[in-house]
Amino acid sequence: MFSLFDDTGFKVNGVKHEGSLLCVGNLIMSWAPKKFADISDETCETLEILILGCGKYVQPVKPELHNFIRSTGMKFEAVDSRNAASTYNLLNEEGRIVAAALIPYGVES
Repeated sequence: MFSLFDDTGFKVNGVKHEGSLLCVGNLIMSWAPKKFADISDETCETLEILILGCGKYVQPVKPELHNFIRSTGMKFEAVDSRNAASTYNLLNEEGRIVAAALIPYGVES
């Protein structure tokens, strides 16, 4: 469960992670994009639901990324990273196949 959000990363299950994260089910991985503008079709995997955490503020999704995600049949939501983490926690507890791709709060795009 996400319990801390700051300018450089996140605390998940009591462990501090620096930088961007990709979370799938109970798996937490470091994620290549350093800022929201770096997210592309190459950085996303096919899942049931993808929650994009844009950092401190919600940002528009690039049309090509939006089209790619929709073409996979995956649902997605782009929100600030705090709400993305909360949504991930809720959907994961419901047993959904969900991923959260999160940019830290302190990163400017």
